[in-house]
Amino acid sequence: PIVAGLGSSSPVTLKRIQQILCSGPRLKKALFSTVPILSWLPRYPFKEYAVGDLISGISVGIMQLPQGMAYALLASVPPIFGLYSSFYPVLIYFIFGTSKHISLGTYAVMSVMIGGVTERLAPDSDFMTWDNVTNATLIDTVARDAERVRVAAAVTFMSGIFQILLGVVQFGFVVTYLSEPLVRGYTTAAAIHVIVSQLKYSFGISPDRYSGPLSLIYTVIEICYLLPKTNIGTLVVTLVAILGLFLAKELNAYLSKKIPVPIPTELIAIIIATIVSWQVDLSGKYGIDVVGEIPSGLQPPVFPDVKLFAPVIGDAFALSVVGYGIAISLGRIFALKYGYKVDSNQELVALGLSNSIGGIFQCFAISCSMSRSLVQESSGGKTQVAGALSAVVILFITLWIGTLFEDLPKAVLAAIIHVNLQGMLKQFMDIFSLWKSSKIDMMIWIATFILTLLLNPDLGLAASIAFSMLTVIFRTQLPKYSILGRLEDTDIYKPLDGYSKVMELPGILIFRSSATLYFANAEMYQEALGKKVSAHTQRREQHDNEEPEDIAVIHVDPEPNPSLPQAIILDLSPVNFLDTVGVKTIRNDPIVIPYDILVVFYSFLFPSSFLAGVVDNLEAGGFFNEKVTKSCLFSTIHDAVLYCKSASTDLHHQSEHAFCNCFHANVNVHTGKNFIHKIS
Repeated sequence: PIVAGLGSSSPVTLKRIQQILCSGPRLKKALFSTVPILSWLPRYPFKEYAVGDLISGISVGIMQLPQGMAYALLASVPPIFGLYSSFYPVLIYFIFGTSKHISLGTYAVMSVMIGGVTERLAPDSDFMTWDNVTNATLIDTVARDAERVRVAAAVTFMSGIFQILLGVVQFGFVVTYLSEPLVRGYTTAAAIHVIVSQLKYSFGISPDRYSGPLSLIYTVIEICYLLPKTNIGTLVVTLVAILGLFLAKELNAYLSKKIPVPIPTELIAIIIATIVSWQVDLSGKYGIDVVGEIPSGLQPPVFPDVKLFAPVIGDAFALSVVGYGIAISLGRIFALKYGYKVDSNQELVALGLSNSIGGIFQCFAISCSMSRSLVQESSGGKTQVAGALSAVVILFITLWIGTLFEDLPKAVLAAIIHVNLQGMLKQFMDIFSLWKSSKIDMMIWIATFILTLLLNPDLGLAASIAFSMLTVIFRTQLPKYSILGRLEDTDIYKPLDGYSKVMELPGILIFRSSATLYFANAEMYQEALGKKVSAHTQRREQHDNEEPEDIAVIHVDPEPNPSLPQAIILDLSPVNFLDTVGVKTIRNDPIVIPYDILVVFYSFLFPSSFLAGVVDNLEAGGFFNEKVTKSCLFSTIHDAVLYCKSASTDLHHQSEHAFCNCFHANVNVHTGKNFIHKIS
């Protein structure tokens, strides 16, 4: 009724009002896209999926226990908060997420980034107390850990808010700036940070905490200085745990095709280590650091301290980008494999809600784990129900049996981290494969690794993205220019210098640039086109010194010289936009302008997906005129070639007419500036 009552309103206005108004189907679609569980859970095939999701959920939940406790050490918070982070966010993602196979929860890279923030804003030095009995300085670990939990919750909450905002404004395409070489180089460097951060638990030493650029180097130097003070008992526990876990994982890999569910090696390791520590009293007799008190039950929600938002805003944004990039990359891999769609913007919202609500429940930032996701898939997981069931397993452990692990040595948790990172360290082999496939991608990998290693994960990510974008600029500044030829008896056109069986078409020159055409490389494009045309043109005219400079003498050959181009085709298929400089380059280039004296016409090839936009750019730049019309635009090279051949007779007649108008032309064929065709 509202639309109908507008009377003589314009169709555009009516269309916009109809878009604003809400209808029942539109509301339903918006609700289902915002809360995906409403669309897929009512149609859940219980008989087909229930058993697989149940087994998968239990398996992943068992893995979440040791990993959650271990990664809490990376975040510099008590282990119980790693279990909280494996519970609340997973349930939120179950409701709002669109990936069926990724396992959300604690992740090593995210945890070490959180640890950098918590130790920077709540260092040990702020909690030093003097013990009058022993005349020694002690650390108030209770107050320190409480403050670090508040810092972790604040930065997690802020990162979630960033992700929600980016998702609402449809900013999911940001992941395109996180190429695979960048992500793999970044995670490899982050793995080094993780390993170094856990060496204090492996050797039983207490190095000072460094922050800022080069902090990793300072930490390594500090650890080397403290190596003589290594706790031998702690080192033995670490070595035994690493060896046992490594052998168990190799056994798992060997039995992967024979057993449906992998052996929970990490859970077995922490159970055995806890029992041994409790029976032998490793903490009391050998001074081995253990987990300590683990409160049972869940923590009440507490809104993060607003005063902490400003100091962590940069770290929060880095966490939001890294967490999303890792999750969406892995989610798309599984979606492609199993044939469903992952909504990139909805994933941002889902992760944002998981982190922001998790921050209220004192969790630290999460993402998805490759190892857990592979277990969830291989053990029969079909939907997000598997993730929800893994959260139920964590809830059971948190409520009833978490206190049983109070005697677990922290060295065992460090060993779990070391062994789990072996997959990331294998990514060093990427350098050799990238060397063969793409030198630029290899440079991105190495630069990302070095920058992240030296500048820490937060600043390293920003610097790596900047470097990756610079390579795009460099690629457009250093394009490859080619002359194309045709494979015999086909409509396939390839560069002449790259394929031995490609033949050049007589009288037709096909020119291609590997980059888009804009202000930064317009001059190079112009020069390259001139050189390519000059290379395929022979100078036939000699100027007589006695003749006036403004007169050109044309020698008429009995037949046209086939070495001279009768047509030039500019293949602009790599072009997805043209700025004003690019348009003027083509419009004003002496090689491109169809002078009356030139027996040449110009065909411009555009990719069909960008044709409309590029044509609009050409029109806005004043490119078309009575001689160069839209009939010179083609969607394939072969169409342009066929048009050139069919128009050859007309060109011949045009050349006779051009002879009458070129008497006073200045000619410089050698430099490729202007061309006078040989006339029969």
